[in-house]
Amino acid sequence: MTSAVTTDTSARPGYGQLLRTPGALGFVLPGFAARLPFGMLTISILLLVQHTTGSYASAGIVAAVTGISMALSAPLMGIFTDRFGQTAVLLPVVLAHSAAVTGLAALALAGAPVWLLALAAVPTGASVPQVGPMVRARWAAKLEGSPLLPTAAAFESVTDEFTFVVGPVLATALCTGVHPAAGLVTEATLTLLGGLLFAAQRASQPKTHAPSLTGEKRAFALSFPGLRVLIFAFLGIGAVFGGMQVSLAAFSNEIGNPGANGLLYGVFAAGNMIAGIAMGAIAWKIGPRRRLILGYIGLTAAASVLWAAHSMILLGALGLVVGLFIAPALITGYTMVEQLVPANARTEAFTWLTGSIAFGQAVAVVLAGRLTDAHGSSFGFLVPMGATALALTTLLALRAKLAPKGPSRIVNASAQEAAPAQEAAPAAPAKTQATAPATGRTTARTAAAPASRNRVNERGMGHRVPVTVD
Repeated sequence: MTSAVTTDTSARPGYGQLLRTPGALGFVLPGFAARLPFGMLTISILLLVQHTTGSYASAGIVAAVTGISMALSAPLMGIFTDRFGQTAVLLPVVLAHSAAVTGLAALALAGAPVWLLALAAVPTGASVPQVGPMVRARWAAKLEGSPLLPTAAAFESVTDEFTFVVGPVLATALCTGVHPAAGLVTEATLTLLGGLLFAAQRASQPKTHAPSLTGEKRAFALSFPGLRVLIFAFLGIGAVFGGMQVSLAAFSNEIGNPGANGLLYGVFAAGNMIAGIAMGAIAWKIGPRRRLILGYIGLTAAASVLWAAHSMILLGALGLVVGLFIAPALITGYTMVEQLVPANARTEAFTWLTGSIAFGQAVAVVLAGRLTDAHGSSFGFLVPMGATALALTTLLALRAKLAPKGPSRIVNASAQEAAPAQEAAPAAPAKTQATAPATGRTTARTAAAPASRNRVNERGMGHRVPVTVD
């Protein structure tokens, strides 16, 4: 059952309040510059390899290897980031990625066989910098326990989707209007410049969690069952991205207008961006678990009718609707990480979700590519339909695992060990109060302070916003 506790709705947490957070703009703007190339990578590979091989299936294989390689390396990159810091990880990664992308483009233009292109795609994907999770980790560190955190998640989703509006359009224009390799060359250049700029913003980095000599346990994000459920749900979201990219490109070629691909995908991403803006502006009175399920139901229903669209206008309208339903699922999933995973594994958790999207996208690119080559673009749209239906079924079956493990957010592993002892001693405040006359330092007000602080963290008191308990 969902209930709401409202103190004052006149001051809702909004984007203006979020961006006034001290130090926020210092990492938000460079973070956007560093992640913009990510929206160009897959579509640039697809267009270049399809141009040099004449096959969407071959292009899909190379793009899929890139996505799978990224999905496998992203959590490891997140672990290293939590342990050694963002700058220490980001600097070598952006250098390696720029070199790998340049090598892949050169091989494709030289007419290299597909197996060699797939081999070159491994370091290309493995070196994709995880800037989005790093930005989210900075927000989580700054806003821990604040009702602005869902607004930050919505803002980050809008930022991500803006890159997927601009990225594919820019990549398509470069590949079709300048040179087939221009998209990848631009992606490599922007990744290097943006990544170095973001890495230079050291002041807002979350603290590192290196192994401690005191015996503090390292929390691994994958050990939390709620995150594993979110990972599976995000596979379906990734399949929508991958299936749409291949099928929209094929549809545009079928109607004799290859440049329409960027426009159609931009409309799809714009729907996601519009919904993301709305998500951050609304003071929700239903819990995140219910929002996630409702958003996913809408996403599955919308993705199930894409195959039936046979005109550019209808396909654009349906793509817009699909985008409108991705945002609630995506934003809510990222928001729930703060409740399900401790702070010392949060960057890793975000990279698992990002990697899950990449893996789902990679598999969808291969399947949709084969179906499109064999039967046309309509069959490629069956991939998002099947993937979202499977993910929704799993989400409904395992929704109980998405409930937070306590009245407030999860704490670090070392604090979790101390929690049972604290819960087993409810009389401690009374004992402290009783000894006040003897010490002269402890008062009844002091004894009540811990409970008061717990209420502030748990319900967001003092922020004058609606709070939801799911």
